[in-house]
Amino acid sequence: MPLPKISTPTYELTLPSTDKTIQYRPFLVREEKLLVLALESEDTKQITTAIKTVIKACILTKGIKVESLPTFDIEFLFLNIRGKSVGEELDVNIICPDDERTYVPTKIYIDDIKVIKDEKHTKEIKLDDTISMVMKYPSLDEFINQNFDFDEKSSNLNQSFELIGSCIDTIVQGEEAWSTADCSKKEVMEFLDQMNSAQFKLLEGFFETMPKLSHEVEVTNPKTGVKSTVVLEGLSSFFG
Repeated sequence: MPLPKISTPTYELTLPSTDKTIQYRPFLVREEKLLVLALESEDTKQITTAIKTVIKACILTKGIKVESLPTFDIEFLFLNIRGKSVGEELDVNIICPDDERTYVPTKIYIDDIKVIKDEKHTKEIKLDDTISMVMKYPSLDEFINQNFDFDEKSSNLNQSFELIGSCIDTIVQGEEAWSTADCSKKEVMEFLDQMNSAQFKLLEGFFETMPKLSHEVEVTNPKTGVKSTVVLEGLSSFFG
Protein backbone atom coordinates (compact mmCIF):
# COMPACT_ATOMS: atom_id res chain seq x y z
CA MET A 1 0.00 0.00 0.00
CA PRO A 2 1.47 3.42 -0.99
CA LEU A 3 2.35 5.97 1.69
CA PRO A 4 -0.06 8.91 2.15
CA LYS A 5 0.52 12.21 0.37
CA ILE A 6 1.25 15.22 2.59
CA SER A 7 -0.89 18.21 1.61
CA THR A 8 0.88 21.53 1.03
CA PRO A 9 -0.83 24.85 1.85
CA THR A 10 -1.13 27.54 -0.81
CA TYR A 11 -0.94 31.32 -0.37
CA GLU A 12 -1.62 34.44 -2.41
CA LEU A 13 0.73 37.36 -3.03
CA THR A 14 0.45 40.53 -5.10
CA LEU A 15 3.44 41.24 -7.34
CA PRO A 16 4.59 44.84 -6.69
CA SER A 17 5.42 45.52 -10.36
CA THR A 18 2.02 44.63 -11.83
CA ASP A 19 -0.38 44.35 -8.86
CA LYS A 20 -1.18 40.89 -10.21
CA THR A 21 -2.17 38.31 -7.59
CA ILE A 22 -0.41 34.97 -7.85
CA GLN A 23 -0.55 31.74 -5.88
CA TYR A 24 2.48 30.07 -4.35
CA ARG A 25 3.44 27.39 -1.87
CA PRO A 26 6.24 27.06 0.71
CA PHE A 27 9.43 25.33 -0.37
CA LEU A 28 9.69 21.69 0.61
CA VAL A 29 12.52 19.88 2.42
CA ARG A 30 14.14 18.81 -0.86
CA GLU A 31 14.16 22.43 -2.07
CA GLU A 32 15.48 23.73 1.25
CA LYS A 33 18.36 21.24 0.98
CA LEU A 34 19.08 22.52 -2.52
CA LEU A 35 19.23 26.12 -1.25
CA VAL A 36 21.43 25.30 1.74
CA LEU A 37 23.92 23.33 -0.36
CA ALA A 38 24.08 26.09 -2.97
CA LEU A 39 24.67 28.83 -0.38
CA GLU A 40 27.32 26.77 1.38
CA SER A 41 29.16 26.30 -1.92
CA GLU A 42 29.50 30.11 -2.37
CA ASP A 43 29.31 29.39 -6.10
CA THR A 44 27.25 32.03 -7.91
CA LYS A 45 26.12 29.67 -10.66
CA GLN A 46 24.90 27.08 -8.15
CA ILE A 47 23.05 29.74 -6.16
CA THR A 48 21.46 31.13 -9.34
CA THR A 49 20.29 27.69 -10.39
CA ALA A 50 18.98 26.84 -6.91
CA ILE A 51 16.97 30.05 -6.51
CA LYS A 52 15.52 29.72 -10.01
CA THR A 53 14.53 26.12 -9.29
CA VAL A 54 12.93 26.94 -5.93
CA ILE A 55 10.98 30.01 -7.07
CA LYS A 56 9.75 28.28 -10.23
CA ALA A 57 8.65 25.25 -8.21
CA CYS A 58 6.84 27.34 -5.59
CA ILE A 59 4.88 29.59 -7.98
CA LEU A 60 1.61 27.81 -8.75
CA THR A 61 0.10 30.43 -11.08
CA LYS A 62 0.70 29.52 -14.72
CA GLY A 63 2.32 31.90 -17.19
CA ILE A 64 4.74 33.57 -14.75
CA LYS A 65 8.22 33.81 -16.28
CA VAL A 66 10.61 34.08 -13.35
CA GLU A 67 13.50 35.28 -15.54
CA SER A 68 11.41 38.26 -16.68
CA LEU A 69 10.36 39.45 -13.23
CA PRO A 70 11.95 42.68 -11.90
CA THR A 71 14.52 42.30 -9.15
CA PHE A 72 12.21 43.71 -6.47
CA ASP A 73 9.50 41.18 -7.42
CA ILE A 74 12.03 38.37 -7.04
CA GLU A 75 13.17 39.69 -3.65
CA PHE A 76 9.60 40.11 -2.39
CA LEU A 77 8.63 36.64 -3.67
CA PHE A 78 11.66 34.91 -2.21
CA LEU A 79 11.20 36.62 1.16
CA ASN A 80 7.55 35.59 1.39
CA ILE A 81 8.19 32.02 0.21
CA ARG A 82 10.90 31.77 2.85
CA GLY A 83 8.50 33.16 5.47
CA LYS A 84 5.78 30.61 4.76
CA SER A 85 8.40 27.86 4.69
CA VAL A 86 10.45 28.38 7.86
CA GLY A 87 8.73 31.15 9.82
CA GLU A 88 7.37 34.69 9.58
CA GLU A 89 10.00 36.16 11.92
CA LEU A 90 13.51 37.19 10.94
CA ASP A 91 16.33 37.62 13.46
CA VAL A 92 18.62 40.38 12.21
CA ASN A 93 21.73 41.92 13.79
CA ILE A 94 21.59 45.67 13.16
CA ILE A 95 24.60 47.91 13.61
CA CYS A 96 23.98 51.08 15.62
CA PRO A 97 24.59 54.20 13.46
CA ASP A 98 25.87 56.31 16.37
CA ASP A 99 29.05 54.28 16.94
CA GLU A 100 29.04 51.94 13.88
CA ARG A 101 30.38 49.13 16.09
CA THR A 102 27.60 47.82 18.30
CA TYR A 103 25.17 45.25 16.90
CA VAL A 104 21.65 44.91 18.27
CA PRO A 105 19.68 41.65 17.74
CA THR A 106 16.32 42.66 16.26
CA LYS A 107 13.22 40.70 15.35
CA ILE A 108 11.43 41.64 12.12
CA TYR A 109 8.11 40.32 10.84
CA ILE A 110 8.02 39.54 7.12
CA ASP A 111 4.50 40.98 6.74
CA ASP A 112 5.90 44.39 7.74
CA ILE A 113 8.46 44.43 4.90
CA LYS A 114 7.15 46.20 1.80
CA VAL A 115 8.33 47.24 -1.64
CA ILE A 116 8.61 51.04 -1.58
CA LYS A 117 7.89 52.95 -4.81
CA ASP A 118 9.32 56.42 -5.50
CA GLU A 119 6.85 58.76 -7.25
CA LYS A 120 9.72 60.36 -9.20
CA HIS A 121 10.83 57.06 -10.69
CA THR A 122 10.60 56.67 -14.47
CA LYS A 123 11.84 54.10 -16.97
CA GLU A 124 12.21 56.74 -19.71
CA ILE A 125 15.41 58.77 -19.66
CA LYS A 126 15.96 61.74 -21.97
CA LEU A 127 19.67 62.28 -22.65
CA ASP A 128 19.28 65.34 -24.90
CA ASP A 129 16.81 66.86 -27.37
CA THR A 130 17.10 63.93 -29.78
CA ILE A 131 18.22 60.83 -27.86
CA SER A 132 16.32 59.01 -25.12
CA MET A 133 16.34 55.56 -23.57
CA VAL A 134 13.83 53.13 -22.15
CA MET A 135 15.19 51.18 -19.19
CA LYS A 136 14.32 47.76 -17.82
CA TYR A 137 14.83 46.31 -14.35
CA PRO A 138 17.72 43.98 -13.41
CA SER A 139 17.23 40.31 -14.26
CA LEU A 140 17.21 37.33 -11.92
CA ASP A 141 20.90 36.75 -12.62
CA GLU A 142 21.67 40.36 -11.65
CA PHE A 143 19.65 39.84 -8.47
CA ILE A 144 21.94 36.93 -7.56
CA ASN A 145 25.06 38.95 -8.33
CA GLN A 146 23.88 41.82 -6.10
CA ASN A 147 23.00 39.64 -3.10
CA PHE A 148 25.43 36.73 -3.34
CA ASP A 149 28.56 38.07 -5.09
CA PHE A 150 31.65 36.05 -4.21
CA ASP A 151 33.84 37.23 -7.12
CA GLU A 152 36.38 39.45 -5.38
CA LYS A 153 38.50 39.78 -8.53
CA SER A 154 35.77 41.57 -10.45
CA SER A 155 36.02 45.38 -10.47
CA ASN A 156 33.11 47.18 -8.81
CA LEU A 157 33.27 49.86 -11.51
CA ASN A 158 33.11 47.28 -14.29
CA GLN A 159 30.22 45.52 -12.54
CA SER A 160 28.34 48.82 -12.27
CA PHE A 161 28.80 49.59 -15.96
CA GLU A 162 27.75 46.08 -16.95
CA LEU A 163 24.66 46.29 -14.74
CA ILE A 164 23.66 49.64 -16.26
CA GLY A 165 24.29 48.34 -19.77
CA SER A 166 22.19 45.24 -19.18
CA CYS A 167 19.26 47.41 -18.02
CA ILE A 168 19.06 49.54 -21.17
CA ASP A 169 16.14 48.15 -23.15
CA THR A 170 15.80 50.56 -26.07
CA ILE A 171 17.70 53.57 -27.42
CA VAL A 172 15.60 56.08 -29.36
CA GLN A 173 16.68 58.89 -31.69
CA GLY A 174 13.88 60.66 -33.51
CA GLU A 175 11.90 58.07 -35.46
CA GLU A 176 14.57 55.38 -35.07
CA ALA A 177 14.84 52.88 -32.22
CA TRP A 178 17.49 50.30 -31.37
CA SER A 179 16.76 47.35 -29.13
CA THR A 180 19.85 46.46 -27.10
CA ALA A 181 18.91 42.80 -27.60
CA ASP A 182 20.08 43.30 -31.20
CA CYS A 183 23.31 45.06 -30.16
CA SER A 184 26.56 43.57 -28.91
CA LYS A 185 27.72 44.17 -25.35
CA LYS A 186 30.67 46.13 -26.74
CA GLU A 187 28.34 48.46 -28.66
CA VAL A 188 26.27 49.17 -25.56
CA MET A 189 29.39 49.84 -23.45
CA GLU A 190 30.74 52.21 -26.12
CA PHE A 191 27.40 54.05 -26.11
CA LEU A 192 27.67 54.50 -22.32
CA ASP A 193 31.24 55.77 -22.64
CA GLN A 194 30.02 58.64 -24.86
CA MET A 195 27.84 60.12 -22.12
CA ASN A 196 28.79 63.16 -20.09
CA SER A 197 28.57 63.23 -16.29
CA ALA A 198 25.12 64.85 -16.21
CA GLN A 199 23.67 62.23 -18.57
CA PHE A 200 25.21 59.39 -16.60
CA LYS A 201 23.69 60.79 -13.39
CA LEU A 202 20.26 60.43 -15.01
CA LEU A 203 21.01 56.73 -15.41
CA GLU A 204 22.12 56.47 -11.80
CA GLY A 205 18.85 58.13 -10.82
CA PHE A 206 16.92 55.26 -12.42
CA PHE A 207 18.57 52.79 -10.02
CA GLU A 208 18.43 55.10 -6.99
CA THR A 209 14.64 55.58 -7.32
CA MET A 210 13.84 52.04 -8.45
CA PRO A 211 11.25 50.21 -6.30
CA LYS A 212 13.02 48.40 -3.48
CA LEU A 213 12.41 46.10 -0.54
CA SER A 214 12.54 48.40 2.48
CA HIS A 215 11.75 48.50 6.19
CA GLU A 216 12.46 50.99 8.99
CA VAL A 217 13.66 49.69 12.35
CA GLU A 218 14.10 51.57 15.62
CA VAL A 219 17.19 50.47 17.57
CA THR A 220 18.67 51.59 20.88
CA ASN A 221 22.40 51.28 21.42
CA PRO A 222 22.80 49.38 24.74
CA LYS A 223 26.18 51.06 25.34
CA THR A 224 25.23 54.68 24.68
CA GLY A 225 21.44 54.72 25.06
CA VAL A 226 21.13 56.50 21.70
CA LYS A 227 17.97 55.70 19.71
CA SER A 228 18.27 55.55 15.93
CA THR A 229 16.10 54.77 12.92
CA VAL A 230 17.75 52.31 10.52
CA VAL A 231 16.43 51.68 7.01
CA LEU A 232 17.01 48.15 5.71
CA GLU A 233 16.97 47.83 1.92
CA GLY A 234 17.38 44.82 -0.36
CA LEU A 235 16.97 41.15 0.47
CA SER A 236 20.47 40.66 1.87
CA SER A 237 19.78 43.24 4.62
CA PHE A 238 17.17 40.95 6.16
CA PHE A 239 19.50 38.01 6.65
CA GLY A 240 22.29 39.72 8.57
